[in-house]
Amino acid sequence: MSSQNPGIFRDFAESMNISFHEVDLHAGEQIPKLKDYDGLWVMGGSMNVWEEDKYPWLIDEKIAISQAVKDFKMPFLGICLGHQLLAEALGGKAERTDNHEVGLFEITPTKEGQNHPLLKGFDASDRWVNVHLVEVTQAPQGSKILASSNQCINHIMQVSENAYSCQFHPEVCSHTFEGWMCIPGIPEALEDLLGAKGLSDFESEVENNLAANKKASHTLFKNWCDLVFH
Repeated sequence: MSSQNPGIFRDFAESMNISFHEVDLHAGEQIPKLKDYDGLWVMGGSMNVWEEDKYPWLIDEKIAISQAVKDFKMPFLGICLGHQLLAEALGGKAERTDNHEVGLFEITPTKEGQNHPLLKGFDASDRWVNVHLVEVTQAPQGSKILASSNQCINHIMQVSENAYSCQFHPEVCSHTFEGWMCIPGIPEALEDLLGAKGLSDFESEVENNLAANKKASHTLFKNWCDLVFH
């Protein structure tokens, strides 16, 4: 979806002379030949991983993720829906839970994540933007869960040497919230969950956290690049 773009990660990539090709499957664009690329990012979306009848391109997307990670050993980063699709594509499970997270939350490294190079310089006091009613309830076999929140066990996951994903939104930038509010049904759904004042407060929190998010996200992005493009 155009509103679920790489955000601040686009700026980080360009600053490191990393060029990328954005593909909007929801708009009818096709998945290109993966062998022509050095890595794959899968971003978020308002659809659910199981809504293949409504969004049939999810089937091809899951196949492409599996090929990228298992067959081509490509560097991979999944965010929010991309995190859930990675789990599903490799035999895990994402389901709707009662413990939804909408707002800014602290994410804490697990025992396996405490000394992991992806989380080098990770500050557990940082607050990350979350908008999800679904979470990964079963990680793919052999995966490592690197970070959790109080309400979501699997916030950062490693499924292979070069494949990582996160449930929260590190890519948030100045236009992200506005883009989300343009997705049909999202403003109403968030207001139902948070109330009108809660939604307004959420927008303010996102805006006030942008500088801290940029710093923390740059650390995470650089760590990912150092790990997968060695």
